[in-house]
Amino acid sequence: MAANPRKILVTCALPYANGSIHLGHMLEHIQADIWVRYQRLRGNEVHFICADDAHGTPIMLKAQQMGMEPEQMIAEVSKEHQADFAGFDISFDNYHSTHSEENRELSAFIYNELKKNGFITSRTISQLFDPEKEMFLPDRFVKGTCPKCKADDQYGDNCDNCGETYSPTDLINPKSAVSGATPVMKDSVHFFFDLPQFESMLKEWTKSGALQEETSNKMQEWFDGGLQQWDISRDAPYFGFEIPGETGKYFYVWLDAPIGYMGSFKNLCDKRDDLNFDEFWNKNSSTELYHFIGKDIVYFHSLFWPAMLDGAGLRKPSNVFVHGYVTVNGAKMSKSKGTFVKASTYLEHLDPECLRYYYAAKLNNRIDDLDLNLEDFSQRVNSDVVNKIVNLASRNAGFITKRFDGKLADTFAEPALYQEFVAAADRIAELYENREFGRAIREITALADKANQYVDEKAPWVVAKEEGKDAELQSICSVGINLFRVLMTYLKPVMPKLAERVEGFLNETLTWDGIAQPLTGHEIAKFKALFNRIDSKHIEAMVEASKEDAAAEKAVATQPAAGPLVDEPIADEIEFDDFAKVDLRIAKIISCESVPKADKLLKFQLDIGGETRQVFSGIKSAYNPEDLVGKLTVVVANLKPRKMKFGMSEGMILAAGPGGKDLWLLEPHEGAQPGMRVM
Repeated sequence: MAANPRKILVTCALPYANGSIHLGHMLEHIQADIWVRYQRLRGNEVHFICADDAHGTPIMLKAQQMGMEPEQMIAEVSKEHQADFAGFDISFDNYHSTHSEENRELSAFIYNELKKNGFITSRTISQLFDPEKEMFLPDRFVKGTCPKCKADDQYGDNCDNCGETYSPTDLINPKSAVSGATPVMKDSVHFFFDLPQFESMLKEWTKSGALQEETSNKMQEWFDGGLQQWDISRDAPYFGFEIPGETGKYFYVWLDAPIGYMGSFKNLCDKRDDLNFDEFWNKNSSTELYHFIGKDIVYFHSLFWPAMLDGAGLRKPSNVFVHGYVTVNGAKMSKSKGTFVKASTYLEHLDPECLRYYYAAKLNNRIDDLDLNLEDFSQRVNSDVVNKIVNLASRNAGFITKRFDGKLADTFAEPALYQEFVAAADRIAELYENREFGRAIREITALADKANQYVDEKAPWVVAKEEGKDAELQSICSVGINLFRVLMTYLKPVMPKLAERVEGFLNETLTWDGIAQPLTGHEIAKFKALFNRIDSKHIEAMVEASKEDAAAEKAVATQPAAGPLVDEPIADEIEFDDFAKVDLRIAKIISCESVPKADKLLKFQLDIGGETRQVFSGIKSAYNPEDLVGKLTVVVANLKPRKMKFGMSEGMILAAGPGGKDLWLLEPHEGAQPGMRVM
């Protein structure tokens, strides 16, 4: 334990609870986890927390689309998210949800403090309103023609085609993305956080070193443009927390989302007797608070969040660490190319430590985008981890095991060389502390080159064949093993599972202070393979699986069970000859089962009259699989087979209804037989 251990609270941005974790998300969580593990390795007291961001209109609508309550949907998503993070060894002390009693109470507390201190105002505003769904529409739920470039089907806040930003009321021919109806203007009373009152505090905080230089410069642009009051309320229907003392008014998701950091930590404190919530959040706290976030949410974390905390009499973050986006092979992640890779898909094909190492090797403390070049990825991991580091152990351990019963030499033959490796600790520590992981990796691999050079020059495989050279052989190999030990201690925050296997091999727990002295007269275990090379076939399989994921999602999205977010207009007319090509047949359901890792799909084996077909259909929300066995239904028999992640789908089952539980298979009249054509 450090002489005066620091007390540190670390958070990652809260993943939104309406989608899967992908490799873009993993950059942040791996970056934060490496930093956290380094701090723990140095003996500091670190609490690492996160939660799902579980409120807002998109979650409410997606739950309706899936035919379930929002609470059920966010609970299922939370399980998936936590499994993904555990798969990558992200060492959270607590993972919670913004839809929690802790967050409800803290949100109400902060709001009431802001209101009491004169930072909350209210006024009537006009907003676009969906007359069919009877709800006010967030900007992203209005679509229309861009007022500048006239591109169709653009969101209500900015144009993807020309980049113009605007108000949804500026759109030409606006339509609700929820129902397709033409929205109308409607008045409503909203509540605002008076951000301009905090301008002088924020300017001072900006220059205090609490932000990266790029972020600080960006904030100056916002100051120059003038700070605006922030609308923190939304009207019912809305999935979130009702504002205290108000009816039908809810906190905007970005009000309670960052408070979710506090809620997750409060949940952790309530589970443990040794943690004091107020010690970490009071205005005069001597503890440290760090947020790891992406550059897309800097505005909220560098303006609203510190102002909210200050206005409520609480401490501000010690620093906000911002990173860039992930690109793959030099381009934006693409579902069609298979480079939009979900965390779960990666874990089915590759070792998570490979990605941890590659991200670390390319990370710095600036807001640069990081490119995951898949060819470089395999070459870098194989060259550095396998050829340079792990190979250092394998080429020395065999001699120690076979010739010396696993015992290292009693004296150490190369103190100057060893001291050179140990002396790098301060420099590598500084790089870890400053999140310059790429430079730390370069330092470590440069040392690995020196260690391998030493072994090459001493050539233990030659010495082993010479008479009377046992002591020299043991000495050379003991030096090699000890240098490997130092390297793996430095790499422990990046590759914790590899370090764990190395600790089993060395019969020792790797500690930062422990490397000050080499191991002498120490018994090691028999060497076993510590790490496997990346085979390009596994990368190719991951990319193909990601393409299948995307195709399956697209196919399921077209199934009636999904329930439309938009009332689709009637498609263009077709000729009778086109319709006549569709071959509708009666099919008997031989078997039906759920598809693992697919929320909406059922897998059917169908008898269509002397022929068995496998078909996937997204009707899981409406039916129990066992209830369908033996029933007759109608299928499109001549639909071109589609390869999906879960197998080949050889047709389409017809169903009708608005979606969710209200969905009905098309069943034929009595007397129908499998294979009969439907006219």
